[in-house]
Amino acid sequence: MNNPLLTEELLPSFDHIRVEHMEPAIDQILSDNRVQIQDLAGQDDPTWDTLVQPMQSLDDRLNNAWSVISHLNGVMNNEEIRAVHKRCLEKLTEYGTEVSQNEQLCAAFKKVAERPDFKDLSEAQQKMVNNTLRDFHLGGVDLPVDKKKTFANLSRELADLSSRFSDNVLDATQNWFKHITDEKELSGVPESAIDGARQAAKQKDLDGFVITLDFPSFFPVMTYCNNRELRREVYEAFVTRASDMGPDAGNWDNTPIMAEILKRRHGQSKLLGFNNYAERSLATKMASSVDEVLEFLHQLAAKSKPVAEKEVTELKAFAKDEYGVEDLQAWDIGYYSEKLRQKRYDISPETLRPWFPAERVISGMFQVTEKLFGVQIEQQPQVETWHKDATAYRISRNGEAIAWFYLDPYARQGKRGGAWMADCRVRWENQRGQLQLPVAFLTCNFTPPVEGKPSLLTHDEVTTLFHEFGHGLHHMLTQVDVADVSGINGVAWDAVELPSQFLENWCWNPESLELIAAHHETGEPLPQDLLDKMLAAKNFQAGMQMVRQLEFSLFDFRLHAEFTKEAPTNPLEMHREVRKEIAVVESPEFNRFPNAFSHIFAGGYAAGYYSYKWAEVLAADAFSLFEENGIFDPETGHSFRENILEMGGSREPAELFKAFRGRDPDVDALLRQSGITDHDHAA
Repeated sequence: MNNPLLTEELLPSFDHIRVEHMEPAIDQILSDNRVQIQDLAGQDDPTWDTLVQPMQSLDDRLNNAWSVISHLNGVMNNEEIRAVHKRCLEKLTEYGTEVSQNEQLCAAFKKVAERPDFKDLSEAQQKMVNNTLRDFHLGGVDLPVDKKKTFANLSRELADLSSRFSDNVLDATQNWFKHITDEKELSGVPESAIDGARQAAKQKDLDGFVITLDFPSFFPVMTYCNNRELRREVYEAFVTRASDMGPDAGNWDNTPIMAEILKRRHGQSKLLGFNNYAERSLATKMASSVDEVLEFLHQLAAKSKPVAEKEVTELKAFAKDEYGVEDLQAWDIGYYSEKLRQKRYDISPETLRPWFPAERVISGMFQVTEKLFGVQIEQQPQVETWHKDATAYRISRNGEAIAWFYLDPYARQGKRGGAWMADCRVRWENQRGQLQLPVAFLTCNFTPPVEGKPSLLTHDEVTTLFHEFGHGLHHMLTQVDVADVSGINGVAWDAVELPSQFLENWCWNPESLELIAAHHETGEPLPQDLLDKMLAAKNFQAGMQMVRQLEFSLFDFRLHAEFTKEAPTNPLEMHREVRKEIAVVESPEFNRFPNAFSHIFAGGYAAGYYSYKWAEVLAADAFSLFEENGIFDPETGHSFRENILEMGGSREPAELFKAFRGRDPDVDALLRQSGITDHDHAA
């Protein structure tokens, strides 16, 4: 039987893919690639056509199979897929190290770069070759044999440790639940969340209600539940996941795994000649030095911490005066913040929810995209997907297909929490002159429709959807035909969040909200008074939110910058130290935030979480041009598409930004947009 993971079709055949296809497909591709790489690397006079293009073809075939396996591991996780994913990951890590340390292959790429006609290649082709040579160095190609072996072992161990970290977080999240039989205990919780809790109980064959640590269940309890003891219990379970504390203390504990990950990252960095992993991380980013990143974060902290302190003081006074609460605890912050927001602005996320039915928001987001970038988006119901909740879409321009994507919006058992975009296929042109179109996976975890009622989103969830779709557009609207710098590939990590954070702005504008918001029962647009209140409340506690993100960024960056073999930094102690410097809300002793910080221990953000803030500056400043010219101004939209989205990683992001904005980015744009300005908060 043919293996559906080995076909050259643009869209994967999800109806036909089985777990038993996965490992044989990877084995077959790796075996084929090894044979062909030997021939390619042995050429006397390699060129773009005889070396680089065939290598892209090998990489693409592997990516097309692995992207599907990796995706299914995230959205349809079970013991069987997890075991196969783990075995394949080990093989891929070994192969990746082998390729990046292949001296003959590296020498062949150098020959291409040294050819007199190298300058005749396109900018994207030259960038790809130069990036590849950089990555050979970062993969350890220059190391002596014994150190190469050490580097390879560290790579293999790191892949395994990161995978185990992620599995532990998923297991800890999905294992804990709170069974409640008396609805009075959920007093204050919105009806939509109570319906979800009732459905969760039914799925476990229980009466009453079940609260879980999945965000659509956890968040309403923390924000609305009048039962303080229940809030404390749910909070403790959430912040102690995968740790030595809390209700599942010692089960799935990530503490030793974090220590081992840091040790190995540091070891690899030292082998490559860097002082620490933070320096190694910056080798592929916009920021040029450790000091530059720290200075950037401290500059934002200096401007936002006084604002955050003022906000916390106001919150404490409010909780005391209105509710008699003398000791505001971490599990009270969300609850009393919501009460304060309602009092001050007479609005709550729940008030807005009826105007944001998921289907309307999704179709509205497509309309915004069509107006901004001159494309058309159509659902493709005939395309196979992995689950009934997932849908396929085609993007076209002037009637011609340019990209495809899948959207899987709702939370469910066996699906990793959070929201993300991943590539399924990359745009590139092969040796035969055939163009492969880009395909994206877009994944969210919204509350699913319950018993005939539609899924209604909070405005925060609307911005999350736009954020991920911004990443998707970066991947899908690219016009670059060189795989390694096409779409999000090859984009400096601290610039990759620019399109995603940029697109969030269209969730706040009256013109775009007309397309996104409509009451789920009447179809009425968002009333003017609600819109006014929503906009007035936009920057509510913006200082506290900014400081929280800076806390995560500084924790991550210092953790990797200050680690030494002799005195390894302890994540828990570093987190406490950073909190002491920057946090404005006290955290209980049992808080084990680092143990579930998957972004840096199981994702691509190690010593790079600061990228969110770095790119937020770019996004705020880019949007300011639309504020000047009109948020649907066709010329400005065309310019953003042409200079940013279409260019992928083919040029340096600083150059692309300047081409769009006409100048370097201005950090004040972010502070202005967040309402954190000296003028607004002068004492």
